[in-house]
Amino acid sequence: MKKTFLFLMAALMVLPFVDVSAKKKNADIKVISYNIRYGTADDGDNSWEFRYPASSMMINDQKPDIFGLQEALDFQVKYLEEACPDYKSVGVGREDGKSEGEHMSIFYNTKTTKLLKWGTFWLSETPEVPSKGWDAQCYRTATWALLKDKASGRKYYYVNTHLDHVGWEARKNGMKLIVDRIDSINPKGLPMVITGDFNMRINRPEFDDMKKIMKNAREEAVKTDHHQTANGWGKSGPDSIIDYVWYKGFSSCPLYETITKQYMGRQYISDHYPVTATLIF
Repeated sequence: MKKTFLFLMAALMVLPFVDVSAKKKNADIKVISYNIRYGTADDGDNSWEFRYPASSMMINDQKPDIFGLQEALDFQVKYLEEACPDYKSVGVGREDGKSEGEHMSIFYNTKTTKLLKWGTFWLSETPEVPSKGWDAQCYRTATWALLKDKASGRKYYYVNTHLDHVGWEARKNGMKLIVDRIDSINPKGLPMVITGDFNMRINRPEFDDMKKIMKNAREEAVKTDHHQTANGWGKSGPDSIIDYVWYKGFSSCPLYETITKQYMGRQYISDHYPVTATLIF
């Protein structure tokens, strides 16, 4: 009996150690939606030339896995790629499908995220070519990307957009086009995130179709807020919530936050506050 006991003890000692108390952490991603404000706008002391370092400081501090920009011009995209070395981006200028005009850029953290494929479509009757839709004042686009979380191997789609600020038909039909495109972009039903400046409050009927298939992180998060998102350099009212993070296919959203933290001592790093959400696969 003593020999048998000693043999079993010796066998256990050569087995690999397993910490049975350790639990596998659920895979998660952190996403930010950020209307960065046109770099050519004459905003006085809030112009891009004075606030640009604060934008990159915010990204490097928050460390999202992915983030979507609205109103970013080509030189602003290039600046963030240089100042945030962990990130690369995809997207095109809305005016010519190359570099001119607003980029609906998607940035991804190369340390945590792998880009698999991406594309852009215009919110118009001819979505495959640069074009203005319905009663819109501006060309409007949506950029999408298929991404993979490196830690877990999980794949998901991300769509980033900016709806028109004038035309209600353009907002309505732009929303419908995005919703209709979701199934064609994502035939396997992978988890999906949609971010953007939608230029309308959540009670608008244009959101009805989106609400049927996607969840609003602000409303679903365990910890959340209902802070305004468009600050207008301090001139917007408290109900100016027009920036959103939508999702589906994730098990939960533990955190949503409007990022009001100051960077470089600036009260506003843009005329919109960035919004962030953590999503669990």
